[in-house]
Amino acid sequence: MLSYLKKTLLIYPFIYSVIFFASAQQYEISLLTCDPGDELYSAFGHSAIRVQDRLTDQDLVFNYGTFDFNTPYFYVKFTQRTLDYMLSVSTFERFQVEYNYFQRNMREQVLDLSQEQASRLVAFLQENYRPENRFYRYDFFYDNCATRIRDAMEEVLGNQLDWNEELNPEKKTFRTLIDEYVYPLPWADFGIDLALGSVIDVNASEREKQFLPDYMEAAFARAVIVGDGPSRTLVKEERVILDFPPRPSEMDFFNPYVLWWVFAILVMILTGIEYRKKQIYKAFDIGFFSILGLLGILIVVLWFFTFHSQTKNNWNILWAFPGHLVLGLALLKNQWKPWLKKYLLFALVLANLNLIFWVFGIQSFHPSIIPLLLVILLRTNFMYYNLEKFSNTVVK
Repeated sequence: MLSYLKKTLLIYPFIYSVIFFASAQQYEISLLTCDPGDELYSAFGHSAIRVQDRLTDQDLVFNYGTFDFNTPYFYVKFTQRTLDYMLSVSTFERFQVEYNYFQRNMREQVLDLSQEQASRLVAFLQENYRPENRFYRYDFFYDNCATRIRDAMEEVLGNQLDWNEELNPEKKTFRTLIDEYVYPLPWADFGIDLALGSVIDVNASEREKQFLPDYMEAAFARAVIVGDGPSRTLVKEERVILDFPPRPSEMDFFNPYVLWWVFAILVMILTGIEYRKKQIYKAFDIGFFSILGLLGILIVVLWFFTFHSQTKNNWNILWAFPGHLVLGLALLKNQWKPWLKKYLLFALVLANLNLIFWVFGIQSFHPSIIPLLLVILLRTNFMYYNLEKFSNTVVK
């Protein structure tokens, strides 16, 4: 009997310790941060949550950055911001294979969550993954693959999560933050600055900066868990999963900076030839101002007819003005119209107003539009003073 009691006393603590250890170590949860890729859709990096379940031996990645290419009217919905993104789940191995193929670095931050906190986070993710919950309306700045993870952490941890923000952080606007990532893609940089309005020329708070995965990673590294015992950092371990040597940057001279200046110089030469010959080659002005007018229509559509909040108050419309299309069409006619001179003066004022908006910080414009503004100023001036004078020697 005494021997039985001794064995029981020895076995039960062992059993309880095994059960406690298994329970305490069930989940290991990590933030995965992936470096930017070479295409625009991947230029800002990516964030995802890794969940390792030691009881079931599952290793899953919860990814808020996926969408269905087979969605009806995909590109229309993408342009209008009516395309829904979704939470998807894959194995970590499958997730890693993709980033290994594209040679994009991947880092992991293992979170120092209690078992209760980890279980609540897993339950939150599983609830989000239900078919009726997994879709959401994507917003690049305020509701994306990174901010969804931040919001999940705040929902689960509540007041126990202290982001421990810097007291005097560097001030950066949303546009500046974007520019940090798209400078290797000059045409994408130009297109983004053309499409997005003055609403992104405001300073982003430290929390708002977390829409970018790199800034989310830095925020997690600073964050502290409080209120459930001694304060501890949110991240207990950092690992490098994929690490590739930096790829050499290639200098492509076919970019808006070079191309628009070459274009401006050629237009100056053309204008000099026209003045010397007392002729106007209006085929150029028809094409140039028609293209500006079409760009203006695109700006109007993005400003007033989509759900994108970042395309509002876009003062690129001062140089890419929809009315310029009317000017281009009017120049197609052989007969000179008196109202053309008034419109040319109006276009000249708009281009100058664009410079004023830039100087006074109302909106930051892409630097490569400077030669385009010079062309607008040059051609509107030239036609304003010479269109009537050279009307008999206009060359189509």
